[in-house]
Amino acid sequence: MTNVFAARTKTLGFVTLTLTILAVAALWAAIPAQAADDVKATPVQTGTGHHFACTDYSGNKVFLVGTDGKVEWEYKTGTCDDLWVLPNGNLLFNTGHGALEVDRDKKTVFSYESPSEVYACQRLANGNTFIGECTAARLIEVEPSGKIAFELPIPPPDPKYAGHAYIRNARKLTNGNYLVCFYSQEVVRELDSKGGVVAEIPAVGGPHSAARLPNGNTIVACGDLKKEARVFEVDKTGKTVWQITHDELPGISLKFMTGFQRLPNGNTVLSNWVGHGEFGKAPGIIEVTPDKKVVWTFQDDATMKTVSSVLMLDVPGDPLKGDVIH
Repeated sequence: MTNVFAARTKTLGFVTLTLTILAVAALWAAIPAQAADDVKATPVQTGTGHHFACTDYSGNKVFLVGTDGKVEWEYKTGTCDDLWVLPNGNLLFNTGHGALEVDRDKKTVFSYESPSEVYACQRLANGNTFIGECTAARLIEVEPSGKIAFELPIPPPDPKYAGHAYIRNARKLTNGNYLVCFYSQEVVRELDSKGGVVAEIPAVGGPHSAARLPNGNTIVACGDLKKEARVFEVDKTGKTVWQITHDELPGISLKFMTGFQRLPNGNTVLSNWVGHGEFGKAPGIIEVTPDKKVVWTFQDDATMKTVSSVLMLDVPGDPLKGDVIH
C-alpha cells in the first residue's frame, strides 16, 4: 500500500509540476501580446512631433495635439473632415450637416445648420463662411448672422452621381472661382461664379480634397487602397509634376487619402484615413519631403479612430490670406 501511495504521490507531483510549468509558459506568452496592446494604446510618433489640429471623422471629434503626441483639447461634433484654426485661435469645422466655429472655451461663435450633408467649409476674408453642401448640390457663402449671401447650384449631370458621394471638399480661390472635388464623377473642377467649368483634373478613385498652390499648381488627394490611393500635384496644363501612390512609402500603405497640407518648407503632410476595415493598419498622419522621404508619422489608435483632416499649428500661415494650403 505504501509503495502504491508513493507512486501516486509522485504521479500527482509530476502532474502538478507540469501544470505549473504550462501556466507559467502561458503567462510569459501573454506578456508580449499585452505589451503590444499597451504600445497600440498610446500615441506612436516617428520623427519630430508637431503641434497640430485634426479631425476624427468616425470618432466625431476635433483635436488639438501637442508635440509629445498627447491631446491638449477636444470637441465632440458630427462627422467632421474639414478644419481651420483661425488667426484668433478659434476653430472652424464642418459638422456633417453644417459648419461650426468655437473658441477654446468651446463656446459657439458661428453656426450654420443644414439638412444637406456638408464636407467643406472655409472662412473668407470678408468674414463670410464658404460651405459646400453635398446632397443639396450647391455652394454657398454665409454671413456671420447666418444669412446666405451667395448661392451657386451645382446639379449633377446624371442622377447616378447625386447624393452622399456627389462632392467632398471644396475651396473658394483668390480669383473668385471655386475648386470642387466631384467625388462620384472622379474629377476636380474649377468653376466660375456662374458655375461654368474653367478647368478639369481627372482623379481616378474619387477626389476628396484639392487646393491651389501660390504657383498655380493644384494638389489633389484621392482614392482608396483598391482605387489608386494617392496624392498628386498638377501644373496649370494638368500635367502631373509630383505624386505619392499607395505603395511608394517603405513600410507604410496609403489607405484612403482624405486631406493634406503643403508646408512652407515644401514638405507635405497627409491624412491617411483608415476606415473601411483598415483601422490600426497604418499611421493616420504622414509627413513627407518633396523627394518622398518620410520625416514624421503619427498614430493614436486609442484616441482617434480615423484622422480625416490635419492642420499644423507650429508653422507660419494665415488661412484668411490663403497662406495655409489644405
